[in-house]
Amino acid sequence: MELGGKNMEAGTERMGCEAGNTELGNGSVSQGKIVRFEDLRVWQLAVDLAAKVYDAFTPCRDFTLKDQIQRAAISVSSNIAEGYERGSNREFVHFLYYAKGSCGEVRSQAHLARRLKFLTDIQAEQLIVDARTLSGKLGSFIKVRETRFS
Repeated sequence: MELGGKNMEAGTERMGCEAGNTELGNGSVSQGKIVRFEDLRVWQLAVDLAAKVYDAFTPCRDFTLKDQIQRAAISVSSNIAEGYERGSNREFVHFLYYAKGSCGEVRSQAHLARRLKFLTDIQAEQLIVDARTLSGKLGSFIKVRETRFS
């Protein structure tokens, strides 16, 4: 996909968001280029995070907190996908920042859920670590997109 004279896929290349990462998942990568958002490692990790949030909150009876953290978790992969589909690097980066912010929401809500005893320490810590790791990967990916494709 050409964007202002630059190839959008080239910045997503094999990295998925970090140099050297060739784990792209579902095989639609063509000649080292990402051909759809589902190939992005950050998107795959975001879907994994959302599934973990859903699993952890299945027994939760506080529907307000449950809904809020599930929406935040879903928002991560959704914003990556929406930004990718927008067709411009500027908008893609903008939506990657939204996704990164949603990772922060998941972390904050996991802390609260632990404190309120809706999650065990182990469950909360795993969600916090996963969200923090994904946020870091998104931050690295944003830097690549901003420096190589602006």
